[in-house]
Amino acid sequence: MSTASLILKRSSPYAIRSVIDSLRIPTSSRAYASVAVGSDIVSAAQDVSLQKARTWDEGVSSNFATTPVKDIFKGKKVVIFGLPGAYTGVCSNQRVPSYKNNIDKFKAKGIDSVICVAVNDPYAMNGWAEKLQAKDVIEFYGDFDGSFHKSLDLGKDLSAALLGPRSERWSAYVEDGKIKALNVEEAPSNMKVSGADVILGQI
Repeated sequence: MSTASLILKRSSPYAIRSVIDSLRIPTSSRAYASVAVGSDIVSAAQDVSLQKARTWDEGVSSNFATTPVKDIFKGKKVVIFGLPGAYTGVCSNQRVPSYKNNIDKFKAKGIDSVICVAVNDPYAMNGWAEKLQAKDVIEFYGDFDGSFHKSLDLGKDLSAALLGPRSERWSAYVEDGKIKALNVEEAPSNMKVSGADVILGQI
């Protein structure tokens, strides 16, 4: 019997449920003071910058430059989706492919950029984007310290899954900084409202 199986066998049902429940968010307890339809995402994330996906050498040559949030959204029509982390199962198998496979539909609706952001460093995001062969159609950004998601009240403690401070699974349509549509999953393991098909219908 494997060590993992032995641990699960010896764990009480209550302990196992506690780990699972920690990944769920009751609807009644969710309140997004900084993020709502009609809010200005640039104002909510003032003085916050993201880190565009890149190799380490590219980071060095750019003197580890970052991109202010205002430069990402101002004067543009943007679809952005956030996720707990690169290389996670739902994100790799469903989430990113749903946007990659619908990129032409987004462009037909006048979207300037489709952006993926996660609480990761930009080097992990770069390797993941290349693995998914999506870097040419989706812009990938790291939120290395989680400051972007914290400023939007979209942070999430996923220590139960050994991920530490991460983010909700969410999507938004943003026009010139104004949030026109926002979708946040009930649990980070879900992909019911944050996939490309839903946001396409909201543009």
